[in-house]
Amino acid sequence: MTDNTENKVMLKVEGMTCGHCVGRVQKALDAAPGVIEAKVDLDSATAEIRFGAETDAAKLAEVVTEAGYPAKAA
Repeated sequence: MTDNTENKVMLKVEGMTCGHCVGRVQKALDAAPGVIEAKVDLDSATAEIRFGAETDAAKLAEVVTEAGYPAKAA
């Protein structure tokens, strides 16, 4: 049986200064297991992520941090 639970989190992302930074964060989130959709915004320094039961907010923050941009739930 598949768990169709969908969750949402807003991460505050530090260190993004340009479109290239946004692209790196976006690419990392798009590749993360369980991510349904991610929207990274430079102006607000946030990433809004919809995700399934395969992951959680802490793991997603870790994915972004490992991409070079410290992140935590907003």
